[in-house]
Amino acid sequence: MGEFSGKNVFVTGGASGIGHATALKFIEQGATVLITDLNEKAGTEIANNHENLFFAPHDVADEKSWQQAIAKMKSICGSMDILVNCAGVSFSDPLEDMTLERWRQQQAVNVDGTFLGVKYAIREMKERKGAIVNIASIASDVGIFAAVGYCATKGAVKSLTKAAALYCAQYKYDIRVNAIQPGYIETPMVTDVLHINKDAERLAQKLKKMHPLGHFGEPDDIAHAILFAASDRAKFMTGTSIPVDGGYLAQ
Repeated sequence: MGEFSGKNVFVTGGASGIGHATALKFIEQGATVLITDLNEKAGTEIANNHENLFFAPHDVADEKSWQQAIAKMKSICGSMDILVNCAGVSFSDPLEDMTLERWRQQQAVNVDGTFLGVKYAIREMKERKGAIVNIASIASDVGIFAAVGYCATKGAVKSLTKAAALYCAQYKYDIRVNAIQPGYIETPMVTDVLHINKDAERLAQKLKKMHPLGHFGEPDDIAHAILFAASDRAKFMTGTSIPVDGGYLAQ
């Protein structure tokens, strides 16, 4: 019997990176998990290789897609106990060259996608009990000159988390809403950015040194924090954003 036995968990962005690691940790602890992603090939393969793990194609920026994914969750599990909003994108367009289209694309995935997840999760959980965990970032609290749009979206996610937690408390819903703030984690989001740089290794070393612990984090580092925030061990915690960042924000 694991800590999450009998729990039904919905994880967006579950085909890679933090979302993938989180889904695996939940099933290790007895949960039934639905992962969603735009990458149907990877998501289907993951689901086929694990018991109690299912996949649905899902565009988090599209409300109808959310409705379809929620319907699949209910058809498989009957209910939702935990939502983890992991899906996200990051662009490194220079501010003065960034198009409004690119700005809006990032906002749609990172902000609209988180909002829609919170909205529908509350609807599903409010008659019962639940937990929502959003993925904010160190970029929620500090500026990064090469990721202006990303900083804006993650600042919004952190504020949305606080407001949604208070909303649930105000209406006496037994739903906690928290966020995790990763530092630089070895995921495709980070490695893809490094690989478009002319001197990827030099940039990687520079970024690692910005973390007092001297290295990037691993997806499991964030997954463990997500499971804590979703668990009954965190039953008195809501509206909180937890940095898991190798000391980055402590400086």
